Amino acid sequence: MSLDRRHFLKVFGNLGFAATLLPGALYTIAAQAEDKRITAEMLDQASVIAGVTLEPDQKTEMLTLLNTNRKGFDDLRALDMPNSVPPAFVFTCLPPGYEPAQPPAGADLRKPLHMSAAPAIADKEVPKDLNKIAFSTVRELGELVRRKKVTSLALTEMYIARLKKYNPVLQCVITLTEERAMAQARDADKEIAAGKYRGILHGLPWGGKDLLAVKGYPTTWGAGGFEDQHFDYDAAVVQRLDAAGAVLIAKLSLGALAGGDHWFGGITKNPWNIEQGSSGSSAGPGSATSAGCVAFSIGSETGGSISGPSTKCGVTGLRPTFGFVPRTGVMTLSWTMDKLGPMCRSAEDCALVMQAIWGPDGQDEAMPKSWYQWNADLDWKKLRIGYLKDDFEKPWSPPIAPLRSDATEQEKKAYDRRIANEPQTKAAREYDRKYDLATLDVLKKMGVELIPVEIPKFPYDAMRFIYNIEGAAAFEQMTLSGRDKILYEKSQSSYANSFRAAHFYPAVEYIQANRARTLAIRAFAKVFEKVDIIVTPTTNSSGQVTVTNLTGQPAVIVPNGLRGSDAPKPVAGGGGADLAAPGAGGPTGQSGGPNTPVSITFLGTIYKDAEVLAFAHAYQKAAGFLDQHPPQFLA
Repeated sequence: MSLDRRHFLKVFGNLGFAATLLPGALYTIAAQAEDKRITAEMLDQASVIAGVTLEPDQKTEMLTLLNTNRKGFDDLRALDMPNSVPPAFVFTCLPPGYEPAQPPAGADLRKPLHMSAAPAIADKEVPKDLNKIAFSTVRELGELVRRKKVTSLALTEMYIARLKKYNPVLQCVITLTEERAMAQARDADKEIAAGKYRGILHGLPWGGKDLLAVKGYPTTWGAGGFEDQHFDYDAAVVQRLDAAGAVLIAKLSLGALAGGDHWFGGITKNPWNIEQGSSGSSAGPGSATSAGCVAFSIGSETGGSISGPSTKCGVTGLRPTFGFVPRTGVMTLSWTMDKLGPMCRSAEDCALVMQAIWGPDGQDEAMPKSWYQWNADLDWKKLRIGYLKDDFEKPWSPPIAPLRSDATEQEKKAYDRRIANEPQTKAAREYDRKYDLATLDVLKKMGVELIPVEIPKFPYDAMRFIYNIEGAAAFEQMTLSGRDKILYEKSQSSYANSFRAAHFYPAVEYIQANRARTLAIRAFAKVFEKVDIIVTPTTNSSGQVTVTNLTGQPAVIVPNGLRGSDAPKPVAGGGGADLAAPGAGGPTGQSGGPNTPVSITFLGTIYKDAEVLAFAHAYQKAAGFLDQHPPQFLA
């Protein structure tokens, strides 16, 4: 289409931008003009939004530079850059002067220092119906396999059968890797019979979020249009679990491009209430682990994707320190925020899986030399335990932002629902608060002296657009080609919409947000000079999930009880979240309600994941809740 500049600006003005042009849109707008050049008139309008005052001679100089760069942007967009290609910078969450601990000389890097004592189940006769041990922990199953009381093949067949039985309800599986799994299980049994036992994960069936590349199987990223995408290699984490002898039985669901629980095949369900979604984006790992369909799973988190499903599905999740687990062979959403971690039935399970997957791989450059070794006998009583005092004492309901004047009809309806549901939302928050306070009682009985701390004050919400910008870059061609229409987008916070919006953000503000992030990392490091662990409600007014994803701290999310039959009814809209929003609720957008799980979160010092896991392990032994499983899926 050929347009003269005046007509083009008139058309653009009719779209609601009569006075100004967004700075990031200059190049796209100019591309529509006949000679594809940015004009002084366009620059004048854009400068209003940019907040930059320009003198006439300055504009002349800028136009030359801007138009030169415009041609360069065309050349960049013409490059073939797969999602796996990182930018030429490396983010680290290390504050100045901090170095991760290094391994002692001669240490076996893939073996735990100490596991908990052999579980009682190992001394009992294994039931003929293996469904009765489907909810056993990694520690328990591993001991049964080690003692040859059950074979890897038998466990694999049992878990695959459960996936086939329950997946029509849960919609947690994208691809079964049955042929690969059976071969791995047979090999595991042969090795164990020959005395070549690799360790606690040897022979145990697991499931991986379908953003992990697995050779010979599709890697769909949960998104329509990618159903037949294949890679001719295995992700580093898959390779490491293969080396540990674990058996991959399924590629589990994730919300499209790691957003929410809505994927191209449906909506993954919460096993505790199948009228609800499982939360996301590690939707399948949360659901399958909760329902006893895998021994453990691997999820990922950028802004809450392990925390959300772990809470909703009642499993234990570890979001490791940023840069502790390699992301090689994994879909990128944000180079500076993506993290892989285990989702299991206990903190020790997470610790044992972490033992197999941690550490530099020589490819993921965001990984410093570091050290991890699980020790179930760690003297956690020597750890200094902090807690977010205000967040425990003050019930919180997320604020409702004013409705925008240009809101769509769908947004207006969602806003009206939010207002109508606000009393119920507050009642639900107040009800859940008693579980948070009960945590403090358990800790005091454990002899813990709690130290009140606060999260440093920074505009964390203003930094959140970092991962939207990085995601927009990772999926730029999808946006520019219009293929983003295949994504589920019934919310202003959907990825399709946020990726488009990111093209209008000034590059300078992206840098400024990252500079603010540096300040936040340094300030949070000061807090962890006073304490080793911070106990916090998983959802709170401090927004710790957002904060610690920006600053890189490890988090262990553990089940913390079940809501009673007297709990408020499920909150429509997930407590305000729209169904399509990243991490949102489910088929009815509901969250909570009677007989559903709650969680508590333990935050740790960067690269001291073993410490926070040891403390979470001690808490779980004191508080219980490890034997609570969704009744509909019990054998």
